[in-house]
Amino acid sequence: MCSRRLEATSWRSTVSTLSYLTWDQLNVSPFNVVAWHGNYTPYKYNLENFMVINAVAYDHADPSIFTVLTAKSLRPGVAIADFVIFPPRWGVADKTFRPPYYHRNCMSEFMGLIKGHYEAKEGGFLPGGGSLHSTMTPHGPDAECFEKASKAKLVPERIADGTMAFMFESSLSMAVTKWGLKTSHCLDDNYYKCWEPLKSHFTPNSRSPAGPK
Repeated sequence: MCSRRLEATSWRSTVSTLSYLTWDQLNVSPFNVVAWHGNYTPYKYNLENFMVINAVAYDHADPSIFTVLTAKSLRPGVAIADFVIFPPRWGVADKTFRPPYYHRNCMSEFMGLIKGHYEAKEGGFLPGGGSLHSTMTPHGPDAECFEKASKAKLVPERIADGTMAFMFESSLSMAVTKWGLKTSHCLDDNYYKCWEPLKSHFTPNSRSPAGPK
């Protein structure tokens, strides 16, 4: 039990929700309780200890194979949010494009880099940075990564040594705060330009991925 009384007669409760602050005046202390009860517990975990699963045959697997934590929704198979990491690992997939392929999906993807160099955007994605691709927004590797991976000899290789990237993937839309868009002065207005040098390799009259002979 509490060993002392809190003598203040008025307390201000401030709550942060979706970048907005709301507050109320209380006539009792929010700490005037015997104990707190809940399901949230602070926990520290070294992500480098997490053993991820990887593709060992062909094609780039969905990033859900790297899921560390998930928050379920009421709809089976749909998560409110998945927390995914992209740690150092081996790349061994054959006859394929190993980096993440160009795609869009029904989930919002917020990616961040903790340290190192993210393989799909080595030059333009720095530690501490993040990117948000909202629902059905096309995205994928930058032009430099595409050219490098398309011509690489597909032998077993180490990927992302010294790197730790993460992603929050959610079935919900994410809002960006005014601080992130304006006040911080950290928004990369040229982010889209990493895809401008990409060339079309579509060969509609060929059934071979390598193009017509």
